[in-house]
Amino acid sequence: MGEWRKCYLDVILVPLGLMMSMGYHIWLWNRVRTQPFTTVIGTNSHGRRFWVSAIIKDNEKKNILAVQTLRNTIMGSTLMATTSILLCSGLAAVISSTYSIKKPLNDAVYGAHGEFMVALKYVTLLVLFLFSFVCHSLSIRFINQVNFLINCPPTETSIGSGGVTAEYVAELLERGFALNTAGNRLFYSAVPILLWIFGPVLVFLCSGTMVSVLYNLDLVLIPDKLGKSGGHEIGNCAHCISV
Repeated sequence: MGEWRKCYLDVILVPLGLMMSMGYHIWLWNRVRTQPFTTVIGTNSHGRRFWVSAIIKDNEKKNILAVQTLRNTIMGSTLMATTSILLCSGLAAVISSTYSIKKPLNDAVYGAHGEFMVALKYVTLLVLFLFSFVCHSLSIRFINQVNFLINCPPTETSIGSGGVTAEYVAELLERGFALNTAGNRLFYSAVPILLWIFGPVLVFLCSGTMVSVLYNLDLVLIPDKLGKSGGHEIGNCAHCISV
């Protein structure tokens, strides 16, 4: 009974916070598939496909622009991958250390402070950062392929017959950006788990705050159809609705 009193907050609040975050991303994934233009992810994906087509059609003038743009994307993924693997190394060193990291926190926070619970917190963080590193590394691989193929002369053959077409290059680019997004979201999800070190209440509060922030960042404002048909300027926020 004494053990339950120490860890009941962890058992209740931590799964609730994680389920809140997972539920939001499942809803967002369905929204991107069914209503892509109401989300930033879907709208940007559509714009990138047009960008690839425009670059390939006018490659002689825009080849340098394409390489520089993709290079900047690769640099961003490289930074996140490096940060993730460095954090993995640091957490692995902490887990293998003989120093009892739970001693300074015993009287500072609510929740369980047993050896198993402390190990669970750090191992969960390690797994999240490790998967984030894998996603960003695969993203760099796909974008590097796009960096070469986008400057190839387009062929008239279809994808199934082995030709390098604009659709094929755009698909590779979308895979790279999808993995980049997944790696970023895994990195973000490590923030509530990091706060779990200081207690389960912070996990729940941070998860709720993060879902609220991501909701406002992931959805776009579209012009109201009535205001647009009436000839009013859509720069006015009165004619914009949130979706």
